[in-house]
Amino acid sequence: VGGAAGLVWPAAAVGDAEHGRLILTVSGGQNTWTRGVQLSCPEENGPHPHGAAACAALWRAQGEPGAVIGDGHRCTREYDPVTATAEGDWNGRPVVWHKTYPNACALDAAKGPLFRF
Repeated sequence: VGGAAGLVWPAAAVGDAEHGRLILTVSGGQNTWTRGVQLSCPEENGPHPHGAAACAALWRAQGEPGAVIGDGHRCTREYDPVTATAEGDWNGRPVVWHKTYPNACALDAAKGPLFRF
């Protein structure tokens, strides 16, 4: 089954066997600002601007946000911390994850499309 942006979902991820719904947030240092979005997988036309790619990354990581791997691109050493959180469920299993990164670029390099919103 084809997905958005040319992504192809493995058969197991399309059916009820592989699905999830997460609330994703990113907040600035000391919670000075917060933005968030809901991601429902599989997703092709939901509110997450890169939903299909984010779901594909989660599928590869078996629903574990901490195991999602970005492209590792280089970032400046600017210290402007951001905290990423993911809460919800994956295949009926609760997901609660959060991590602070030194800046938004470091988050993007580490987690790819998951927190690109």
